Amino acid sequence: MSSIGSRRGRVLSGMRPTGRLHLGHYHGVLKNWIRLQQEHECFFFVADWHALTTHYDEREVISDNVWQLLIDWLACGVNPSLARIFIQSRVPEHAELHLLLSMITPLGWLERVPTYKDQQENLREKDLATYGFLGYPLLQSADILIYRATDVPVGEDQVAHVELTREIARRFNHQFGQEPGFEDKALDAARKMGKKNNKMYLGLRKKYQEQGDTESLEVAKALVSGQQNITLADRERLEGYLDGSGIIVLPEPRALLTPSPRMPGLDGRKMSKSYGNAISLREEPDEVDRKIRTMPTDPARVRRTDPGNPEKCPVWEFHKTYSDAATQEWVQSGCRSAGIGCLDCKKPVIEAVQAELAPIRQRAREFEDDPELVRTIAAEGAEVARDTARDTLVEVRRVMGLDYG
Repeated sequence: MSSIGSRRGRVLSGMRPTGRLHLGHYHGVLKNWIRLQQEHECFFFVADWHALTTHYDEREVISDNVWQLLIDWLACGVNPSLARIFIQSRVPEHAELHLLLSMITPLGWLERVPTYKDQQENLREKDLATYGFLGYPLLQSADILIYRATDVPVGEDQVAHVELTREIARRFNHQFGQEPGFEDKALDAARKMGKKNNKMYLGLRKKYQEQGDTESLEVAKALVSGQQNITLADRERLEGYLDGSGIIVLPEPRALLTPSPRMPGLDGRKMSKSYGNAISLREEPDEVDRKIRTMPTDPARVRRTDPGNPEKCPVWEFHKTYSDAATQEWVQSGCRSAGIGCLDCKKPVIEAVQAELAPIRQRAREFEDDPELVRTIAAEGAEVARDTARDTLVEVRRVMGLDYG
């Protein structure tokens, strides 16, 4: 696993369109995306096929949610000039790679995914005895591998999904990386680099394989990556021939553990639409004010004069996200001494949340008033995503023996 850092990579992430986004999504996911798009090549997609795995009977709701989700992203600062923003089903290559990977993925790998049994238990009212639900972790893997993503931003509970993707990529590369006539094709690719580079490449390879000189390996890789007159397939052959691994058609992604502060709900539990304890990103100001003013507080504070304990109050969790050190100290001392009342304590939180949501609401209205712009952004993002996905499938089909041209 890695953290956001020094090397620019390709990041892939998505969200299911199952309802309006709230502050939990903003602090837990979108703020990370906004930072990542400045540092990496990013692909962010609306996972409408994934929504169907559990909400297949709510197709009208999903259709509206797709566009509302995109508006929320754009309003929060996800930038189509910096990231590829698109709808999953508009890039059918995801489905083709999912199908091809299903040919080599053991059934037991899917059944052992932790969320498989958990969601069946938690969503008993839905019929989840479907292939789509069983296979959704493999579709997630296809989402990642179709773009050859280097990094996938996840929380601790999602690391298992990235590890499954790594296992699938490893199995695929082992199965198909050594194509028939691999060595001859690699030597032919080396000759395409020119006489001087060919000789240098072979010398560096020999030095690495016979003497274990890792510096020679890195120099040879740099030599190959700098070649402009060879195809992607030839470059991969040359890299695989260096260390004897064969072609790495589908690179193994890394789980990118990004800062993800827990955004509590109005009742202290995790913020969730299903709990009815959320503040949506486009919540009207009066409703934001009402929801925070009516938040439950420390039950020991029955009267204004009763001292309380902030650690037992959901409002304190909001202060930890929104308030500076001086305000937090004011809350701690004022609550414990009964020097401030609960409404006094809530006022800075109300002001901070309103200040955060005001520009988001404003930008969202601009996109709501121009739905054609949102559709254009999604279409342009899908076009770029498809170009990248097609390049991967060309290689996948070739090594699987499906290029009949």
